[in-house]
Amino acid sequence: MAITLLGACLSNSLPALAAGQPLEAAIAASEDQVIAWRRHFHQHPELSNREFETAKTIAAALRKLKLDSVETGVAHTGVVGTLVGGKPGPVIALRADMDALPVAEQTGLPFASTARGEYNGAEVPVMHACGHDAHVAMLLGAAKVLAEQREQLAGTVKFVFQPAEEGPPGDEAGGAALMIAEGLLSGKDAPEAIIGLHVWPNDAGEITYRAGGFMAAADNLAITVTGRQTHGSSPWLGVDPVYTAAQITTALQGLPGRHLDVTRGPVVVTVGSIHGGVRGNIIPDTVTLSGTLRTFDMDVRDDLHEKLRNTVTAIAAANGASAEVTITEAAPVTVNDPALLKRMMPTLERAAGAARVQEGPAITGAEDFGYFEQHIPGLFLHLGVGDPDTPRTERPANHSPYFDIEEDALITGVRTLVGFAMDYAATAEQ
Repeated sequence: MAITLLGACLSNSLPALAAGQPLEAAIAASEDQVIAWRRHFHQHPELSNREFETAKTIAAALRKLKLDSVETGVAHTGVVGTLVGGKPGPVIALRADMDALPVAEQTGLPFASTARGEYNGAEVPVMHACGHDAHVAMLLGAAKVLAEQREQLAGTVKFVFQPAEEGPPGDEAGGAALMIAEGLLSGKDAPEAIIGLHVWPNDAGEITYRAGGFMAAADNLAITVTGRQTHGSSPWLGVDPVYTAAQITTALQGLPGRHLDVTRGPVVVTVGSIHGGVRGNIIPDTVTLSGTLRTFDMDVRDDLHEKLRNTVTAIAAANGASAEVTITEAAPVTVNDPALLKRMMPTLERAAGAARVQEGPAITGAEDFGYFEQHIPGLFLHLGVGDPDTPRTERPANHSPYFDIEEDALITGVRTLVGFAMDYAATAEQ
């Protein structure tokens, strides 16, 4: 891939951004270290809120760069480094998530994970199956470059290494929400804008964006249907929660298409787990259902919650049963601020090449980066890491045990993060 200069001007009326050739040389020189970091973190993954060694490695690397401060233990295991530039300017944040998944790696890589961890009380294999190893490596690379070029930097950069994006275990708090609750976005040095990257199996080096809602809000759904146990040969002597749960599962699929305004955004209702009973000839007292809800509009989300509760309780009552519905927020909508996206588009095009910056579809997957965007404008972008010679449908998706990346895409991610930090202050002059 041809390397473009971050020092190019946005227009003839603007000064040259960043530091031109020296900055681009520093970015190129960071590539081997970024790849080495990625391979280290890939080989040593840790689960959500358990990223202890990951945090130690990150903190040590940041201290070696002589940042102005390195804070550890943020939201359990998070790390926040702060770099004050040589010129006055705003405070902005660059974010990477750190945690891995309970997945048994099957990539066959020489640095494949053999790590084990505890998940839901069981010992499980652990793998960076969603690319967070790459996210951490790219952000460390950006920190390295910006620290070397700090005299050219206008303002302050916070490097946010976030734990538990995949969700904290059990009843623990964690992730972006806990970092915010602990004060990351408040105080005199609070950032006014934030950017995050997520690797995706698009062609390596592509940047994909979408103005407005990009990734869905996610809610965890739990339903307990309570009937009255009886012998399976005489169902009329009890109240059958299995039959009731089946009706509820079917009825919920009608909500998106028949009870919600489809013009306001996609809605997904999935029941992924149903449990009840121990024998085929015993109708049990209770059945539990669990699932996930995905929406792209907060008002639609509220409407879905109300209609879902009404549907479940009405069906249960019609069958002589009762039902308890619990909906727990997992992540809000991830929203790309349209003004910020427009403002930074020249930066993205310099980072990847104009032809490789593309608008993408809404993604029904969720990201807790949206919590940051509830407070400050943000950009969340997908960085392609897939092999262009492999058909898109054959590339392993995120969370697959075969998920891997084309490592030459990492430098595009570093260039994007560095460009955002360098260009943000200059573009405010427009």
